[in-house]
Amino acid sequence: MTANALLLNALLPLVAELSSQLPETERYRRLLAALRTVLPADAAALLRCERGADGSDWLRPLAIDGLSPDTLGRRFRLREHPRFAALLAAGQALRFPSDSPLPDPYDGLVAHHSGAPLPVHDCMGCVLQVDGQPWGLLTLDALQPGSFAGDAPLAALQAFSNLAAATVATAARLRQLEQSVHNERQRAEHFRRHAPLAAPRLLGHSSAMRALQRDIATVAASDLAVLITGETGVGKELVAQALHAQSTRADQAFVSINCAALPDQLVESELFGHVRGAFTGAVSDRQGKFEQAHQGTLFLDEVGELPLATQAKLLRVLQSGQIQRLGLDRERTVDVRIIAATNQDLAAAVRDGRMRADFYHRLSVYPLQVPPLRAREGDVLVLAGYFLERTRSQFGLDGVRLEAAAQAALLAHRWPGNVRELEHCIRRAVLHALRRPRPPTAPLGIHAQDLALVPSSKASTHPGDPAEDPGSLPPADPAASAVADPTDTGLRQAVARYERQLVQQALEAHGYRWAPAARALQLDRANLQRLAKRLGLHAPGSPPPLR
Repeated sequence: MTANALLLNALLPLVAELSSQLPETERYRRLLAALRTVLPADAAALLRCERGADGSDWLRPLAIDGLSPDTLGRRFRLREHPRFAALLAAGQALRFPSDSPLPDPYDGLVAHHSGAPLPVHDCMGCVLQVDGQPWGLLTLDALQPGSFAGDAPLAALQAFSNLAAATVATAARLRQLEQSVHNERQRAEHFRRHAPLAAPRLLGHSSAMRALQRDIATVAASDLAVLITGETGVGKELVAQALHAQSTRADQAFVSINCAALPDQLVESELFGHVRGAFTGAVSDRQGKFEQAHQGTLFLDEVGELPLATQAKLLRVLQSGQIQRLGLDRERTVDVRIIAATNQDLAAAVRDGRMRADFYHRLSVYPLQVPPLRAREGDVLVLAGYFLERTRSQFGLDGVRLEAAAQAALLAHRWPGNVRELEHCIRRAVLHALRRPRPPTAPLGIHAQDLALVPSSKASTHPGDPAEDPGSLPPADPAASAVADPTDTGLRQAVARYERQLVQQALEAHGYRWAPAARALQLDRANLQRLAKRLGLHAPGSPPPLR
């Protein structure tokens, strides 16, 4: 079959699908699969240009074929990748020489390649123009030098890029038609323009995350109070930020307050403000959090930690928007959207008398449950890729590669600390990998042992198991049981070692936050802080005392 016939056979099905109701991800996947039938590439990718909040340009992979799955979670800063910059500047199909000195962003990311990365390989790409503007890039990589020799591959890629531009334009049109009202389209566009790409995002393609994103889109346009629940480390604050960013209040303030850190004697001042002379130390007028969030959003994090007296003081403002500064007789009206978050079972707290029922029902008008990472099938590698790329950029590395065994270890782990645990794991693994010698031009390979994960046979698999319920306080494994054996070291030392183990387990399980760890251990929070200080326990990478 001639090259022209091969190209025609690949293009015709794609043209026929332009008017079909296909999901964007599937449309893009078929596009890349067809491209690889025409050109002898080992990997292909479709990337979109985006502008960060700091004004820098980024490229975000929308679809890949032949690359490691974690590539979808990466974000490529344009000024750090000269090959991408050269492709965008060329404005048409461009092939790099096999001996080009420019680093390739995909070195070490081509799937099914277990050996050392090749020092050179063929790569070419083409910018996609949509409505006369650069929309993104199509890239092709081959591990065999000379794979793209001659003019025919460049011509085929240029022809393909025109169809790709039509494909992404069609997908955009269909997406717009699915939106029900004009103001929803404006809010989505506002969020796309203003969301900082360098900040953590709600990444993931699992069915659980898609359902959460649909719920966010449903309730964001309203002013209903939202209660976000979920385990420690799942990203509840990110969900709150997404709700605010997709709401009509997106251009107003997003004010966050940690309810667990509110001092009892200053809680009214923190929430409602005060005037000069209202109490000892009030040397000037001060706005409270509700006034700061006027016409915007107030995020009450760890709302389950609020004492009953504070809950009673909040009831009126939640119902009518009326607040009164300390020391001032006159009331003020604020327009604030309330979003609260907790990792507690607030319904159980109501039954136990730790939370007022009327306060709970005013908060939980629209509950949102954030799924744990173990319930988000396939998202672990996407998130790992995102954290790897951020760490690579921060450390100034040329490339970071997640080896196959490391990917398997990430997928097998239960992640009791969820996304926060994964982020810390990836950063730690990069530091471990940097200790190994490697060729100067080779990407940094992340091996399974760099992750230092507990084997799945020792990890908890169900809520309420010891790894997720430190309140039950059994030892983690047989080796830990021996810690408390008084026949080895004497009773006093054995008790001290076992005490340290239990406190460490509780702190780790609750993200090194005092209040929930103290509840799990059935201790007073201040007593737990003093005990941890005596034991020398503190969060990894942070000096004592704990926050």
